[in-house]
Amino acid sequence: MNKLIQFLKSERFAEIFRFAVNGGVSFVVDYAVLFILTEFFDVNYLISSGISFTLSVIVNYLICVLWVFKNVKKNDTKTVVLFVGSSVIGLLINQVLMWFFVEITGLYYMIAKIIATIIVMIWNYVAKRKAVVG
Repeated sequence: MNKLIQFLKSERFAEIFRFAVNGGVSFVVDYAVLFILTEFFDVNYLISSGISFTLSVIVNYLICVLWVFKNVKKNDTKTVVLFVGSSVIGLLINQVLMWFFVEITGLYYMIAKIIATIIVMIWNYVAKRKAVVG
């Protein structure tokens, strides 16, 4: 129990909490843009998903470097490339999952997005922490 209390008071827990808040904000951007493009502009769900994911990555990056990770390396080329590279991989994972859940399992695309987001979130934390902290 003492270790749990220590962890809850630790900077790592605070960082994970900030990352989760950032993820929530990024998810709202992603989910809203996906819905608006698909439902109001009749854009195919996979194209909408790619656009919405990309916009949410930009929001996520800005929040990560400004608030989530306290020991952010300078925005050198290597850091940006690692962050963008991890985001591209996240986009690929997202798109494959969206396609699989909608086309193969028949899930509604907005439900598929929730599942894909949860899976990609794990990838994002590990990869983005490595990109901006080292």
